Amino acid sequence: MPLIKPRTRGKHLVRHITRLDRENNETLHAYAEFLGEPTEYVLNQLIESMLAKDKEFVRWRIEHPESFAPRRLSPSNQDRTSRLVRNRMKETSAPSERISAASGV
Repeated sequence: MPLIKPRTRGKHLVRHITRLDRENNETLHAYAEFLGEPTEYVLNQLIESMLAKDKEFVRWRIEHPESFAPRRLSPSNQDRTSRLVRNRMKETSAPSERISAASGV
């Protein structure tokens, strides 16, 4: 009997990129194949089921209801942030570097 419950619909998914140990990656893909579900589903179910068993963490989350996920920038804010970073880099570069960059040298 699988430890992971059947899929539920209607959840809001976000993209998260990470790296896994080779063995964990192989186990993840094998378990996903066993269930006939995608690996992202298996990871989500593991997080839900395993972290729910940590009583100290559950109490801590109740005491700290704010989200600890990094804020995602909208595309327009990403463009604005990129421009700000480029402008700051230009402002902090030495005058000779700015002249070289402007003249293409």
